[in-house]
Formats: sequence, structure tokens, C-alpha cells
Amino acid sequence: MTRPDPAGGAVLPGTNPVTEAGRMAPKNYDGVLLASFGGPEGQDDVIPFLRNVTRGRGIPDERLEEVSQHYRANGGISPINQQNRELKAALEAELRARGIELPVLWGNRNWDPYIPQTLQDAYDAGHRKLLMVTTSAYSCYSSCRQYREDIGIALTETGLDGRLEVDKVRQYFDHPGFVEPFIEGTAAGLADVRAQLAAAGTPDAPVHILFATHSIPTRDAEAAGRSADEPREFDEGSAYVAQHLATGAAVISRVQAESGLTAPWSLVYQSRSGAPHVPWLEPDINDAIADLAGQGIKGIVIVPLGFVSDHMEVVWDLDTEALETCRNLGLAATRVPTPGTHRKFVNGLVDLISERTLANNISDRPAVTGLGPWYDVCRPGCCANFRGEKPTIAGADTTVGTGHDAYPAAPADAAGREGTP
Repeated sequence: MTRPDPAGGAVLPGTNPVTEAGRMAPKNYDGVLLASFGGPEGQDDVIPFLRNVTRGRGIPDERLEEVSQHYRANGGISPINQQNRELKAALEAELRARGIELPVLWGNRNWDPYIPQTLQDAYDAGHRKLLMVTTSAYSCYSSCRQYREDIGIALTETGLDGRLEVDKVRQYFDHPGFVEPFIEGTAAGLADVRAQLAAAGTPDAPVHILFATHSIPTRDAEAAGRSADEPREFDEGSAYVAQHLATGAAVISRVQAESGLTAPWSLVYQSRSGAPHVPWLEPDINDAIADLAGQGIKGIVIVPLGFVSDHMEVVWDLDTEALETCRNLGLAATRVPTPGTHRKFVNGLVDLISERTLANNISDRPAVTGLGPWYDVCRPGCCANFRGEKPTIAGADTTVGTGHDAYPAAPADAAGREGTP
């Protein structure tokens, strides 16, 4: 969807008046859990990692080997684990600087350190109340509910249900700490592409901004943010899509106001996987680039708005494939950084933690779009799992750990994806 008016649409349909039912009272937590996707750290890890990601789908190793090539091309190493180590260290440093005595624990969905073992180690060390921060900012099954299921399943399988409590911070797609690095990066990216065009003798050539995020099945997109007890209408019929559009509009508005730079923009998708007959969100970024080149666009700024760090799906799908598409079409192009360990992002995550703690509490809950601040407690049935019932924490109707709810899960929709979703 093209947004030709960079100043327009900063507040989209679906404005969220935060209700008391969606906001949790502060607690005395005794640890922070950083939860992420995980990734292989050597060639021998790649197939076992992909087996973890696709468990239960009956995909043979021969097919997994076909989809492993972006890892193989990088020595079998995904950047994501090292990025999580760096983010963990940055969070620990910021917590210490604020006098907040909370250790940061780290657990992954699909690779060591695994979430169940992290929870068991936490309990053995004396922890009883953990607050989870995930490396996923938006609302959909794989970027929110699946993490809640990961914890619910782990608490059940380890026998820690009722003994270890785990809550989760709100989805932070429009928290200033997440958005500010993209504002800086988009302004710098526009300036860079303009400089490339000027050096080529075409300083006034048209430029387009592509906000890129992970594609998901359209059924998952339609279920994102849906709740039987609080019907809401979202732009494009999906909280996942609406959150990206609203955040993108906020970024463009700030860039234009602060730098005077502007350009039309679109939301595009990447990293599709799964059965070809299953509809996913479109357009694909490479198709969009080709279409824009056909319309006379000469410069492209790629903003990885859906992602927290420069993991494999940024390094491969954007830095390798999308930028190669731009080069092949003769387009000036650049890719904007993800938040990573940007000071504002780390500060923002600690602010999100402090929203939920009794000590050093922050009562203000900032949001740069009309959709937020998002809920602390997910609404009943939100981001449904269409594959079956699973124990789930941090929902309005939960009973495992901090609770359990059971709704149907989206198809296992990716082979090796590690982004946010």
C-alpha cells in the first residue's frame, strides 16, 4: 500500500483507549527474561536448528537443506545469538545505571539457551517472578502469542506451573524507544540515497521509502489483535498491518518535520515461507522494487521496520537479495539499521520493564501512534493459534503460570525465520 502523503495518516483507525482490564498492576519481579527466536552457531547446527523450527510438520532433511543456504553462506552462523548477548549486556548495564537490581536471563525458542532450561535454571537460582521482554515488537501469532505459549508449555513440562510466575511487557511497536532509531536511520538513509543520486548527476530523481517487515499468512494477519470481548477495527483488517502502517506514518512525519526530507512510502513484506497455495501478506519487497523501477523511481530507502536487530532475515533477505535487486535495476539504494543496541532502544526497553515494576516505577506509557499503548494483558482469543490448544501465559483468560488460555494456532509458517514476527 503506497502512502504518497508523508505527512498524512499518523493516527489510523483502531485508536486504543487502554482499559484497566488490559493493564497489570506493578509487581516486585526478581528477574527479567529476554526471550528470542535463536539461531545456529555453526554448520553442524543448521539442520538441527531447522528441525526445531519446523518440528511437527514432517519436513524431510533434504528439504531443510534446500532452505538452509542463507545460513550455509554465512558459515552456518546466524547473527541473532550474538546480538542477543549484546542486547542482554546492554540491558544489564542500563538497569544497573538506574539502580534497578534485576538480573537479565536469556532463553530462545529454537536454539540454546532454550526457554525451558532457562526457566528451570531461574527457579533453581531462587527466582519466583519473571518479567519477559521479547525481541518482537508487533502483534500476531508468531511475534506475541507464540512466545506466551512457549512459556506456558515450558512451565507445564518442567513442573514449574504454579511455582514460577512469568509475565510479559506490552508489544512495543510504537514505543518511542523502538521508533526513534528508525526516525534517525530513515533521515540518514534519505540523505544517503539523495547523495548517491547527486553523484550520478540526477539529484532530483524520484525516491521511494520501503518499510519492510516479515510476511505472515493472511489468516494470521486477520486474527492479529482480534478479541471477542473487545471488537476493534484495524486498517487493512489486521492489527499487525495497522501497527506497521501507523508506525511508518509516525516515522515519516517526524523525519519530514525534523530534516525537511520526504518521499512517498509503502509497506512491503519479505521472508515468505510455507506452502505456495497458502495466501500470505504481499507485496514482496523484490516485486515492489521492480514495480517502482518501472514507474520511474531511481532511489530506494529500505527501512526494516518489522525487525529489532540485524539477524539473518535482514542480512540475507534485505542486504543480499533486496539490495541486489536494486543494483540489477540500476537504482540508488541503502538499508537503514535496526534498533539493535541503540541507546534509545535499550533505554526504551528498560522503561517498558519499569512500567511493570513497583520499584523505580514509570507510570507514563508513551506511544507515538493512536493504536497504543498496547495491552499488558492480551485480550481473550487475541492472535489465535489455528493449530490447536496450548498452555499460554499473560492473557486475560490465562491459568498457567500467570495463566493459560487455549485458542487455535496459526500454521507453522516458516522454515528458519528468526525475525519479528
